[in-house]
Amino acid sequence: MKLKNLKKKIRRLEKRLQEAPKKLARLKQKLQAAKAAKAMKAARKSAARATAAKSSTGAMKPSSVKKPKKKLNLSPERRAQLSAQMKARWAAKRAAEANAKGASSDNQHSGAQSSSQTPESRPDGA
Repeated sequence: MKLKNLKKKIRRLEKRLQEAPKKLARLKQKLQAAKAAKAMKAARKSAARATAAKSSTGAMKPSSVKKPKKKLNLSPERRAQLSAQMKARWAAKRAAEANAKGASSDNQHSGAQSSSQTPESRPDGA
């Protein structure tokens, strides 16, 4: 082997050996940070479970962390249209509930009526 190549190899090896402790230290720091993050996450999760267990009496929530809502890319016209549709739907729902409450209070005073429905008025159509 030539003297020049040998010197190059030695220089590269020394450089690698000098960088190795730095790299090792950097990797150890990353490992330490990852462990700390995992422990914090587990502690936060257990704390959330504990508060959920205290707040709920028997009923378990499906998930304690809510997903962020997706922002819809709507034009202002479409947004206004959807808003109007939803408001109309909610108004119809409130009116139906009010009618149902009024009808149920009338039914209690008028006596027993048959609860069978005609097939046309059933929601499932059967």
